[in-house]
Amino acid sequence: MMNILFLSIGTINNIKEKGIYTDLIRKLNNEGHNVYVVSARERRVKKQTEYSIESGVHHLKVKIGNITKTNILEKGLSTLRIESIFLKAIIKYYKNVKFDLVLYSTPPITFEKIISYIKKRDNAKTYLLLKDIFPQNAVDLKMFSKNSIIYKYFRRKEKQLYKISDFIGCMSQANVDFILRNNPEVDKSKVEICPNSIEPTTIERSEKKKIYIRNKYNIPLEKTVFIYGGNLGKPQGVDFLIECLNSNKGNNKVYFVIAGSGTEFQKLQTYFDKQQPENAQLLKQLPKEDYDRL
Repeated sequence: MMNILFLSIGTINNIKEKGIYTDLIRKLNNEGHNVYVVSARERRVKKQTEYSIESGVHHLKVKIGNITKTNILEKGLSTLRIESIFLKAIIKYYKNVKFDLVLYSTPPITFEKIISYIKKRDNAKTYLLLKDIFPQNAVDLKMFSKNSIIYKYFRRKEKQLYKISDFIGCMSQANVDFILRNNPEVDKSKVEICPNSIEPTTIERSEKKKIYIRNKYNIPLEKTVFIYGGNLGKPQGVDFLIECLNSNKGNNKVYFVIAGSGTEFQKLQTYFDKQQPENAQLLKQLPKEDYDRL
């Protein structure tokens, strides 16, 4: 049995909800390990830092600045402050816990001091769940250049993080190759493939409920429906999504439902206002229970 610290700057509202991280957390807990989660709570929700025990899992929701659905300046400043805010909260709430393993997920660049602190204090093993390769992905999205000070700062943090990580789990062999090619100082024996995983569940589909939900959103009953739900920001490739919609304008066999919010939502809204595609619609949100029944 281990004491496991799980770090994420993502929002985890409830340990019981479905998701790649909550499913992993529950699995570790069900295997008999003591799991201590630290997740972010953005300022916009107007709630303070809160500690609770949910289904046997210790959960610390730490209040931070806004890092999603905001401008680049606020996102950058809030991201830079996460490390010190998280570390202060961990010391306050988990000071008497000796951790055996630290798991941290994307983007973990600002966790370097936290991981170093826990590793030194508890002699813990550390595992990086590498989903996005930052800051390279920000360069690819033209958010800043490789010659910028901000890139050099985050690149240095990235290298330090790889150095202190005992294991680095990548999404694919291509990611493994990229990390080793661009970071030759990293020991190849500690880099491996660790793809996303979920807890399989059975979704009972009712034809009656399907018809009700499709009628509710004016979705044709006879067409194949493609759904995108989630964040609509630059990393999600909204331009490519628009290309897909354009290429299927004359396809009367399919229907697209796009639901979400983010910095690129307005770009999609403008596209829908101008083009008015007959086989697609844009929603600001779609309840999960409705999503599952479509």
